[in-house]
Amino acid sequence: MKRIQLLFLLFIGISLQGQVNNTLDFTADIKTYDVSDLWTLEKIQIYGDTATFERSEPLGFIGENFQRFHIRLISVIKHPENEFVYFVYGKTRVKNNICSFQGQITITESRLYEKGDVPNLKQGFLKGKYVFFEDASKKGTGVFKGDLKTNFYIDEKGELTYDALSFGADGYKNNQFKGTWKSYKTGQSKICNWGDDRIPDSAALDVGTAEFYPGDSYDVFGWGNYQ
Repeated sequence: MKRIQLLFLLFIGISLQGQVNNTLDFTADIKTYDVSDLWTLEKIQIYGDTATFERSEPLGFIGENFQRFHIRLISVIKHPENEFVYFVYGKTRVKNNICSFQGQITITESRLYEKGDVPNLKQGFLKGKYVFFEDASKKGTGVFKGDLKTNFYIDEKGELTYDALSFGADGYKNNQFKGTWKSYKTGQSKICNWGDDRIPDSAALDVGTAEFYPGDSYDVFGWGNYQ
């Protein structure tokens, strides 16, 4: 059974890579859904299977030396009036410095692929902008700002779900956040990116092929205990 599931995942992964990127606008429709779970879910369920998997902690880095960066979006709540906006609360960690933050995600675009890879499913993505404000009373804090892309699919019941159709296949990724962090104190900005299973613009750090793996030269920047 596990062998069949693995072959299915590999097939989906290959199909997705070859997928023609013809899309339909879904921006007006995305506001009718509450997509907060796409960023906070703790378990991933593979389509067509009852088994669930723990969603891994997002992978991230900050600065030119690719210092390991941890982030967790603990609570995401849809704005009661502006249906494209979500209020966000979470925590970050760099080395031993832990800090809470608040902010928002604003959806700017959403599209569905004209042809999906799984019958009866509608595959798509949303894009947006985020701004997260760390607690200014804490040491070494600032503002995160940037762009994001999240993949989803809509099932036969019309429910919008985190896209894990190619989970386990080479190059799988989701929830790609790409932006900067700017210090309250100094005004200095640093690149800061994170995502599920892969990190945007991390080619120098990520030497893995099938999955993310940090180069040995970055062990001293927090990646030494990565497994």
